[in-house]
Amino acid sequence: MTHVREPSATESLVRREVAGLPAYDPGADPDEVARASGATRVIKLSNNENPFGASPAVAAAVHRRLAATTRYPDPTAKRLAEAIGRTLAVPAGRIVIGNGSENILEMLCQAVLDPGDLVVTQAPGFSLHEIFPRMMGARVEKVPVTGEFGFDATAWRHALAAAPKLVFLANPCNPTGVMLTGAELDHIVAATPQSALLVLDEAYCEFARPNPAYPDGVEVLRDHNRPWIVLRTFSKAYGLAGFRVGYGIASHSTLVQALDRVRTPYNVNQLAQDAAVAALGDRAHLAETVRRTGVEIARLAARLRGAGLRVAPSAANFLFIDTGGDADDVVRQLHRSGIIVKAWREPGYQKFIRASLSTPEENDLFVHRLLEICRRRER
Repeated sequence: MTHVREPSATESLVRREVAGLPAYDPGADPDEVARASGATRVIKLSNNENPFGASPAVAAAVHRRLAATTRYPDPTAKRLAEAIGRTLAVPAGRIVIGNGSENILEMLCQAVLDPGDLVVTQAPGFSLHEIFPRMMGARVEKVPVTGEFGFDATAWRHALAAAPKLVFLANPCNPTGVMLTGAELDHIVAATPQSALLVLDEAYCEFARPNPAYPDGVEVLRDHNRPWIVLRTFSKAYGLAGFRVGYGIASHSTLVQALDRVRTPYNVNQLAQDAAVAALGDRAHLAETVRRTGVEIARLAARLRGAGLRVAPSAANFLFIDTGGDADDVVRQLHRSGIIVKAWREPGYQKFIRASLSTPEENDLFVHRLLEICRRRER
């Protein structure tokens, strides 16, 4: 008879920090929602994906590469790094490529953090800004927004005075979509200790750029003589979420070299590298995606606010919506209609859902069903 080890034996091998980590929430599985609801169409609004599609140049680039899939990809992603460098006027040696920008978040924590180090980030915020530091045994302090989702300069100044080793700041913020102005970003840069690594996560920057008050992180930090890195991704505005390509622009090549020591070899496949180069080159497609996103975000936010719901001012491709009740219950009811959004479970925000854009028709179906749920609860 085969003897199976007790689970406790395996559990004892796992680091304490890892055992206590919360699981990352990717949102509900569309196939499971379809089976449970019986819906013939599932509307997925949980992952801030691009409903308008990638540049046609992407399909052509991928097709050309298909004959060479037996070869390993370029481990340095040199062609992509050089293309990004030309676009941003940054040497390719100061650019790191990741399997999505969260891969670079993980590499930063692996390369920089020791147990007990302090990390400062925002609340509400992207869960991996907390999960990856805690994985390395670091302490995480979250700086809350104001009651109207605004920037709290005093709170940030106090948090940064505690000498963190690493600072995670998203602009625009995920999940609220709210952006920092140039003056607010300057405040944080000035208050961050020179010994800390400032990580500016700009996953949604393309959507915010039409606003003249939005500061380009690379331009703001370019001449600062301090450690910094700006993270961006091809998953959102460029429509390449399925390919998983992110990148970072670092203050110095030394930081990129440190990340190279901890990253997995061949961490970005060749199809993804070629797709990103093609997407980067189609500026007209990106501009049209950003334009259509802005129109739709403004339309939906106005409709929801007109119905009495509180919605954070979004500069991204999603909305952070106060449902006025238990968000988990709202999400369950939306699932029955085949609509997937994400309930926010961070303390203080359990009434909020985050919903990303789809097509105008599907967005209207979502808004109609959400308002129906909220009105029924008020009766």
